[in-house]
Amino acid sequence: MSEARPLPGVDLPARYPISRRLLLGTTVSGAAGLLLTLVGMLVSPRPALLAYLVAYVYWLGLAIGAVTLVLAHHTTGAKWHVSLRRFNETAGAVIPLFLVLFIPLLLGAKHVWFWVAPHEPVSKEMHELLEHKRPYLNLGFFAVRAVIYFACWTIFAWLLRAWSLRQDETGDLSLTVRMRRASPAGMVLFILTFTFASFDWLMSLQPTWYSTIFGLYVYAGAFVASLAALALIVTGVRSSGSPLAAVISEDQQHNVGKLLFAFTAFWAYMAFSQYMLIWAGNLPEEVQWIVVRSRGVWRPVGILILLGHFVLPFFVLLSRDVKRSAPALAAVAAWMLVIHYVDVYWVVMPAAEASRLGLHWTHFTAFVGIGGISVACALVLFHAARPIPVGDPFLEDSLRYVQP
Repeated sequence: MSEARPLPGVDLPARYPISRRLLLGTTVSGAAGLLLTLVGMLVSPRPALLAYLVAYVYWLGLAIGAVTLVLAHHTTGAKWHVSLRRFNETAGAVIPLFLVLFIPLLLGAKHVWFWVAPHEPVSKEMHELLEHKRPYLNLGFFAVRAVIYFACWTIFAWLLRAWSLRQDETGDLSLTVRMRRASPAGMVLFILTFTFASFDWLMSLQPTWYSTIFGLYVYAGAFVASLAALALIVTGVRSSGSPLAAVISEDQQHNVGKLLFAFTAFWAYMAFSQYMLIWAGNLPEEVQWIVVRSRGVWRPVGILILLGHFVLPFFVLLSRDVKRSAPALAAVAAWMLVIHYVDVYWVVMPAAEASRLGLHWTHFTAFVGIGGISVACALVLFHAARPIPVGDPFLEDSLRYVQP
């Protein structure tokens, strides 16, 4: 086994400086994007709201995935991740913002979800099915469930961050015990709530279709994207020459790359399992989702996702050199973030436009708007805390970490 790495001689500031230009740029672009998307909703409600839903699920998934990684590391007692943990804690802390950003979807729900207000003649079978699901699929209960989801996510995300920040000041070891005891329950709760949120917001776009694996498929994609975002941050910091770069080693970067590799395979397993079970069952109420996405203009998109979300990154990330090279890993991570957007688009848009791609200018404005505002909030939160958990008892182990 390799010898422990010596502690880096670095004195990090209590409040890490954030580029004013970056903060101003993300804030202005986010506000402008949201404003233009709102204009789009007033002019063309349905395409603009669907574009908003795609961007909303994409950016919220990054925050949920970030908290999931914190929960996972506390649950398993991992030490190598400690010096990187503040990035994920900060990303998860923006979750309450998405409760506010959910309001346009509630106000325009009838333009997004068919079951809210069926606007065209439906068959007798469809009518009976919608009535059967009405106790669950009604707007009031839909809104209540959303509030419950956000309450669960916010409580865990903010508690874990608050305990971590308090430990920075007090060095209280019992806070580590508290975080590690709470995290297993948090993992279960996050999996259940995000699964049901996926059912509510995405699967119900086609209310006659159902899949028990769908929630895990969406969750796996969000988690892979959050790992890609972490890899992009880690490689960017390590390449910046800033003082923070001294506390992030090449071995820790390598571990982030290994996680990205592993969960890329896990996402593919979820996708294959869903497809295989639907194909084997061959039930009319199940195959409709796959059939729409396997024909016409959506077929090339599905092939792109297969190759770009699994085949390409899987074989590229097999290389140890790629995972240890900052530019190479950053390129793979950036690609994964792009292809994840395509994946979310492929999940949402065929429900509305079975024969067309449904491209609309609000896809760009919604992505920039939600992304800009959430990134700006994350930058403010990161600046408000110490850049690494200095009170964590395992920080020294993290700083000395080497590959076994």
